[in-house]
Amino acid sequence: MITKRMKPGWILALAFLMALSLAACSGQQDEIQQELVEVTRGDILLSVTGDGNLSLPQQRKLTFDTTGEITEINVEDGDRVTKGQVLARLDTTSLDRGVTTAEIAVTTATLAVSSAEVDLKLTEATIASAKIDLEQSIDNLRRISYPYTYSTFTLDIPEALVDIRDAERRVKEAQEKLAIGLDDTQYWAIRQQLKDALDDLVDARERLMRGTGEDVFEQQLLAVRDFWTLRTAELAVAKSESALTQAVDNRGKVKLALDRVKNDVVNAENNLEKARDELAKTVIVAPFDGTIAKVEAKEGDSLSAFNYASETIIEIIDLTKIELRVEVDEIDVPMVKPGQKAIIELDALPDLELEGKVDFIYPLSREEAGVILYEIKVSFQAPAGSALKSGMTATAEIVFDERGNVLMVPIRAITENDAGKSVVSIMVGEEFQEKEVVTGLSDSFQTEIISGLSEGETVVIERKAK
Repeated sequence: MITKRMKPGWILALAFLMALSLAACSGQQDEIQQELVEVTRGDILLSVTGDGNLSLPQQRKLTFDTTGEITEINVEDGDRVTKGQVLARLDTTSLDRGVTTAEIAVTTATLAVSSAEVDLKLTEATIASAKIDLEQSIDNLRRISYPYTYSTFTLDIPEALVDIRDAERRVKEAQEKLAIGLDDTQYWAIRQQLKDALDDLVDARERLMRGTGEDVFEQQLLAVRDFWTLRTAELAVAKSESALTQAVDNRGKVKLALDRVKNDVVNAENNLEKARDELAKTVIVAPFDGTIAKVEAKEGDSLSAFNYASETIIEIIDLTKIELRVEVDEIDVPMVKPGQKAIIELDALPDLELEGKVDFIYPLSREEAGVILYEIKVSFQAPAGSALKSGMTATAEIVFDERGNVLMVPIRAITENDAGKSVVSIMVGEEFQEKEVVTGLSDSFQTEIISGLSEGETVVIERKAK
């Protein structure tokens, strides 16, 4: 239900009763009692209240995640622990060996990667050297054969020599025929044969000169431009090309080997991570700062595949973080918003007043005796050394509006005049005087005065008394 509460801060400056008795013809009328109240400053709160019970949200039952024998229980009931502190441990002998083996495998695979990377660098150097050798052998061949090729020496030169011998033979035959004397017809025919033979001889000699390079190189270089010198140079080129091809092939093999050992590293690291994960399952650590509520196992206990997941070893709670869930009816719940301040009072500890805040408004409702209720979660920090316990009954006053240090008067002091304006009756001397005011926030007892009154003025409250 909505409660409207005013914090103490105002006092009654003057209180007395004034009675007026009016005589009526037929009998006695009701008495009008008047009370004088001073205008003061104070705090006004508008709130919604709900009842509920305390709970501990930070509460955990801890178990092991694997099988084994418990070798350590490092805490007792009531011990204070910090987050990450080791509370219990299983025997880890075999798992330690597994981690060591996996670490060695990672180191071995990593070294293999380093070795393969060195091999790859050496192969790259070999390829670079083979390229240089090939270029040098090609340059050497070009120096020997330029501007002709190997086929020039193996085909063109022998053919030119044969043509020269044939042309010389034909020239000689024609000259001999001309020397013995011939008639005119034969003479001119032989002369034409001689001319053709001389032309073929000139052409064959020119082809021989091109084949031997006499038209390009100095005469003294011709000695090295024979068939075998050229053949040796071509073989050197072929050898360099073969060496380069082999080096490139080796690089491919080395790259494949490098990829394999890199994959071995990944597999080894995965195996190491799995081994460490298995080792981590043998330890129970505190998930948060808290207090050991109960130790339910002892050293030497064995956990099998059938019970390790369900066997609670240690129960831990955080007594500093307490949660309150209260129920508010459907009429009041629209005023409640997350983050609003909540003033908490406990039935078992009436002198303890706590302040919390609204964390969550649960959207699902429940019905009780025809009333629709919604649950509100309120969190607060428990003071050190408090006697708060889970399950205690508490009331939360959720403040949805408030004004602090404002002028205020009792709500009964405010009435309306004929014009519909808010007015109060004040004491001026010994007389009452009506005065218009502007009001603000109002609870069930007090109303905020925004303007129209000053602190210390006196207002009049009238009520009927039988």
